[in-house]
Amino acid sequence: MLTNRPRGTNDILPGQVEKWQLIEETMRCISAEYNYQEIRTPIFEHTELFIRGVGETTDIVEKEMYTFVDRGERSVTLRPEGTAPVVRSYLENRLNSGPQPVKLYYTGPMFRYDRPQSGRYRQFHQVGVEAFGSHHPALDAEVMSMAMEFYRRIGLVDVELHINSVGCPECRPQLKEKLCEYFRPRESDLCSNCRQRLVKNPLRIIDCKNPGCQEIAKDAPTPLDHLCSDCKEHFDSVCEYLKALGIPFVINPRLVRGLDYYTHTAFEIMAKGLGAQSSVGGGGRYNRLIEECGGPSIPGIGYALGVERIILALEQQGVETAPSPGPDVFVAILTPDLKADAFKILSKLRKKGISSDQDYLGRSLKAQMKYASKINAKYTIIVGNDELEREMVILREMDTGEQSEVPVEDAAAKIKERLASCTD
Repeated sequence: MLTNRPRGTNDILPGQVEKWQLIEETMRCISAEYNYQEIRTPIFEHTELFIRGVGETTDIVEKEMYTFVDRGERSVTLRPEGTAPVVRSYLENRLNSGPQPVKLYYTGPMFRYDRPQSGRYRQFHQVGVEAFGSHHPALDAEVMSMAMEFYRRIGLVDVELHINSVGCPECRPQLKEKLCEYFRPRESDLCSNCRQRLVKNPLRIIDCKNPGCQEIAKDAPTPLDHLCSDCKEHFDSVCEYLKALGIPFVINPRLVRGLDYYTHTAFEIMAKGLGAQSSVGGGGRYNRLIEECGGPSIPGIGYALGVERIILALEQQGVETAPSPGPDVFVAILTPDLKADAFKILSKLRKKGISSDQDYLGRSLKAQMKYASKINAKYTIIVGNDELEREMVILREMDTGEQSEVPVEDAAAKIKERLASCTD
């Protein structure tokens, strides 16, 4: 049936879109304050980018990507996450040749073939940041503080920052060996995915959402138990910077995130009231990802926040966002022959930056006034023959019902003056 949207997608309607605008505008403002610049990447990329960047053993690559062969026999994939495309753009456009660090932010849709559930869809949206060129732990603390400030500004409460270190290529081999020793005697009790992970990447077993695997993994070795001296020093410094900023955090040794490219710091942000799937965003450091994508050895760190999850959390916490304001002015006419005159007035108002509208259904004056009230117009200009002969119109304040005659040429200035006084 062509009138139904595809499963796992949503229409974002007037009355709902204001929440999205709040999130996007808040992200723009905070990014400017933290000196992050906007980047926009294609919605689809060559499939190889995600296989190399995200990791072959991730659920995303193994089961969730929207991948197809185009007419040129090339395999392309709708982007399932935002970091790999930004890394590709950073390299392709030689942003590494300029001043470092390069600090970027993005907004937009992502695509994963997953089972739709509350707050999780096949087309979903993220806002996120990426910073390239520095391994300093203060940068880790900066991106986490930026994310927490974002939630504070949009009004989300009861938000917890969980952090961990997942180590580096120096200490991972020892961790992998210990994990294999722990899980091999229990292999038959693991889910089919985790049995494969035991061979390819046993660290991913800790991240499995299967209750049986979670029970088995509860006593498994953790990355924090096997950090090398450099990773431990880096993680301790990150914690100290967060404390210096006054940002509460929880050290979660079982937090590994769902992507293979993370090294060192990993973090998730949890909102209370969302049940088992409480994450509203997360990220971490990925010092080997640029190299994996064919570039030089350049460190990076970033995060992505799920817009749908944030909106769900706002709704469950009862956080109200401002409704879409109606037009500043509605131009009504007394008789149909005045339509052209009203159109001219409407055009002048809009050129002065005053949001305006008029009737397009041939309503009576009474019906026009009811419509103006329904769309929350602040003022109505009533155009009548007698008034136009004197080059005047009637200006009515909708809240109070007060009205007066004003010259046609002065109407825009009068309205701007009144609107300005309301915002003072």
